[in-house]
Amino acid sequence: MSDLAVPAEKSPHHKITLRAQLLTARRSLSVAARAVAAAQLQSQILALVRRIAPTTIAAYVPSGSEPGGPDLPDVLRDALPPAGRLLLPVLLPDNDLDWAEYTGALLTGRRGLREPSGPRLGVTAIRSAGLILVPALAVGRDGVRMGRGGGSYDRALSRLPSRNQPATGSPSPDPAPGAGSAPLGPLVVALLHDHEAVDSVPAEPHDRPVHGVLTPTAGFSARPA
Repeated sequence: MSDLAVPAEKSPHHKITLRAQLLTARRSLSVAARAVAAAQLQSQILALVRRIAPTTIAAYVPSGSEPGGPDLPDVLRDALPPAGRLLLPVLLPDNDLDWAEYTGALLTGRRGLREPSGPRLGVTAIRSAGLILVPALAVGRDGVRMGRGGGSYDRALSRLPSRNQPATGSPSPDPAPGAGSAPLGPLVVALLHDHEAVDSVPAEPHDRPVHGVLTPTAGFSARPA
């Protein structure tokens, strides 16, 4: 997604302040530092993909100072098996997320976001993914994720089954590093810069936790979602 501010932000003041600080820190990274971090993070992502071997991945197109680099969709698509699918989000007028398969073409959508050009698959298409890579500004040790305040991913993640209750027809990925016995359902992982894996972030009732984080130097770290 993008670093664009969300006009309808209604979070507590301390959360808004922390979000602004995190965005400022991201934007202060040099172009060279972003490129190095993106290459490192892509390597960590590919290691996780090889480990759990999903046939469908849901991800997004990083923009600006977001971790992962703008070419992340191509990297992920090349890592999938021949019959695999990469789903990317399409921002709807109400800030909810539709999904479409990435086939190599991107269009400029709402708020300047890069979106797939294929047929829309509906807001529940995310349930078919074995691995879901989500944007975040920070994630606490308890798995609570801080986004940009629009609520798009909280709504999308609320549609997922738990790791013990897979969606009908969805893949059952192998356990991620450190995850123990093989659970079922999508594995939700936030992509972060190294300093954004923090002790805690302010939480609200609608915040949806993640199962793990990926950072450029530390790689995958499980969270008790």
